[in-house]
Amino acid sequence: MRILLIEDEGPAARQLSKLLLAAKPDARILDTLDSVESAVRWLRTFPAPDLVFMDIQIADGLSFDIFRQVDVTAPVIFTTAFDHYAVQAFKVNAVDYLLKPIDPEDLQRALEKIEKQRNAPVFDVKILSNLFKKETYKERFLVKTGQQLAFLTTTDVAFFRSSDGLTQAYTAAGKKYFVEHALDELERLLDPQDFFRVSRGVTVRFSAIKAIHPHLNGRLKLELQPAAQEEVFVSRERAGEFKVWLGG
Repeated sequence: MRILLIEDEGPAARQLSKLLLAAKPDARILDTLDSVESAVRWLRTFPAPDLVFMDIQIADGLSFDIFRQVDVTAPVIFTTAFDHYAVQAFKVNAVDYLLKPIDPEDLQRALEKIEKQRNAPVFDVKILSNLFKKETYKERFLVKTGQQLAFLTTTDVAFFRSSDGLTQAYTAAGKKYFVEHALDELERLLDPQDFFRVSRGVTVRFSAIKAIHPHLNGRLKLELQPAAQEEVFVSRERAGEFKVWLGG
């Protein structure tokens, strides 16, 4: 199988190549491209590959822009750190969508699916773009304060922390409230432009990050405003995506 990678982060591209060759030893990585411009030029120049892996957010825009400039006749598997409700739309159109860091078993299933649907039609990028434009995210949470119920707006939240199965929302004013949603759920409910899950137990808002410090083993240490009671780190596995997220 001849595979084209469109990924602007070197470590992520190398890891994906490693996983692909482990899952499919006969695969051949044709090239690794890091931008819309280079992808369009490649697809106009060379014969279509058997499969394309695309990160959605790449160096000079969204990979959707590729489809507006050139016909993509190969099946596409999207890879991204951000979950969206449009996932089902991808699947209906015989392509797939993998969240980073990519799980080898998920990758294996996606490759098996592609093998079974090699003649599947290419999706309509305009339909997908409209779905993303219509995406809405959670704007408020119902919380308990004393003996009363109140609304906490998402814009007031600086970060979420999960501990012992409970999730707390910390506001910019330093107050904290329990919310019913686990961090896994919040990844789907919160705008990924504003919030990033830096580790298993913490999701932070962009505007709450005061400073970032390199730390041991490839991790990053965050200073938040308001300050967290415990130290907050970006895990080594998420550090690369975190840097991409910071750059918008």
